[in-house]
Parts: sequence; C-alpha cells; structure tokens
Amino acid sequence: MILTVTPNPSLDRTYEVPALDRGEVLRATAERVDPGGKGVNVSRAVAAAGVRTTAVLPLGGAPGTLIAELLDAQGVDVTAVAITGQTRSNISVAEPDGTLTKINAAGPELSGAEAALLLETVRGCSTGADWIACCGSLPRGLAPEWYAELVDRAHAAGARIALDTSGPALTAALAARPDVIKPNVEELAAAVGRPLATLGDVVEAAEELRARGARAVLASLGADGQLLVEADGTHYGTAAVSAVRSNVGAGDASLAGFLIAGGTGPEALASALAHGAAAVQLPGSAMPTPADLRPDAVRVTRDVPLDLPLSERSDER
Repeated sequence: MILTVTPNPSLDRTYEVPALDRGEVLRATAERVDPGGKGVNVSRAVAAAGVRTTAVLPLGGAPGTLIAELLDAQGVDVTAVAITGQTRSNISVAEPDGTLTKINAAGPELSGAEAALLLETVRGCSTGADWIACCGSLPRGLAPEWYAELVDRAHAAGARIALDTSGPALTAALAARPDVIKPNVEELAAAVGRPLATLGDVVEAAEELRARGARAVLASLGADGQLLVEADGTHYGTAAVSAVRSNVGAGDASLAGFLIAGGTGPEALASALAHGAAAVQLPGSAMPTPADLRPDAVRVTRDVPLDLPLSERSDER
C-alpha cells in the first residue's frame, strides 16, 4: 500500500485552446476537472495501476468535497482532515504545441491545530504502508520544518519516505534522511545554489544532497529523461515520446511508477520513465493506466553520459 500526503491539494481545471491570445475571448476545444496536488496525482496513478493507495489531505469547502468525490470514483481511499479554509482551485490552459500556462492559487492557511491534526492523521494511517509519498508545496501556516517532522515520525513507525517538494521545505527535510527525493532540474539547482548545465552537473548535485541526508535522488530532467543516484550506483534513463499533450502531473505519475516498482534500482527507474512518458501524452492531468505504458520505449543504463548538455525543454516527467 502506498500512502500519500498532500498538504496543499487543489481542484484542477484544464482547458485546451487553439492558441492563448491575451485579451481575447477564447473558446475551449476540450476541458477537464481533476483532483490535483502532487500527492493526489501519485495516488491517482497508483490506483490506475491497480495498487492500493490512501490519500491523506486537508479539505475544505465545495472544492474539497468535489476532490474527495472524484478520488473515490478513481479508486483512491481518502482520509480527509477537515479545515475551515476552502481548498484552492487551479487553472491550466493547454495549447496544441504542448505549451501549458498555469494559474495556481495560494490555497488556505492552516491553523496550528489543523497542522498538528494532519501529522497525527498521517501517523494513524501509516500502519501497513510500504511507502509514504509526501508531495507538493506547504500551505500557509505550515513551517518549512513540517516535512522534516513527518519524515522523522514515519521512520519511527518503520515506513519509507519519498519526498517531492522544493525550496526551504526540501532543504529542511534532508537532515531527517528521506529515503528518496524527487527534484526536477530547477529544484535541484536551487537546493545546491548553482546552475546545472550537464548531466554530470546533475550527478554532482544529487551526490551533494545525498551527503546532506537524502538516501537516494530521483532527478527529473524533462525531455532529457531521469537520473537515479543511490548507494548502489547511478542509473540514467530516457523514454521516447511521440508528442507532448500536457505535462500536468507527469512528474507525479513518474514517482508513482517508481514506487510501484519497489522504489529502488534500475527496474524502478524504468517504471518511472514509462509512467512519466505516458502521462505527458494524455490530456490535462489524466493518469496513465497499464495500457498506456510503452516499456519498449524506455532505455536505462549505468553508462551515464556526463558531458551531455541539458536541453531547455522542461516537460517534467
């Protein structure tokens, strides 16, 4: 069972338009409404793969109610922490060439009591979990150290932690030794305080974060693939994609694939790549099913091309 924690979930509305023309009235050619938030998407992808998952998340107002209903319909068990604020709604506008414009709301502010209840709820749900995936930004009211405390509590209960966050929340959690972290290139560069131009730069940055506490680093490189750096060595992988339709939630689908396959080693990396590549070819934040995966399009190697320049494309997978 994979437990996910999303401190700042959202209701995601995605509109597909022929072109994004500022100041004009746009006619959407397609639209979707999905439960959103990085951990929520991980649970959706895990459920789509037929694996049991529970999503712990603070919910409030009509958007929170709709998120719970949508997740239930997708086979995700929801453990909601009731909050007085209203869950945020986000908007994405997708163009035919794959360009995505996102408007993310700040979300509600959690009280001290709500933050403590969220931690306690995670503890209560963690029994029997193979992995706990802690994902996304922290809402107002939660200190950057909140994830670090969650990692400490999860380890005390014998669970493994996958952490997908950025900024002060990521750096504060490193000392708690999360089992795997999943930064993209921009997040990794921010964590080490320098730009990353080549695959070798990414390897060095990942090793630096491992020295600071992370046991493994699964780095998303967008169109350049993914890199897994762990105690048993480094693996690099790519997955061919015919066309990018939407990258919303693709990195979350990738993390789900990684955890479903055990969360370590080249097989897990291959699963992450297959799930991420499938997700970017789906509309909105739709999560791939096993029928969408193309494992034959995935390549994983220990022979890492350290001099490979990173491209400017940022469709995270």
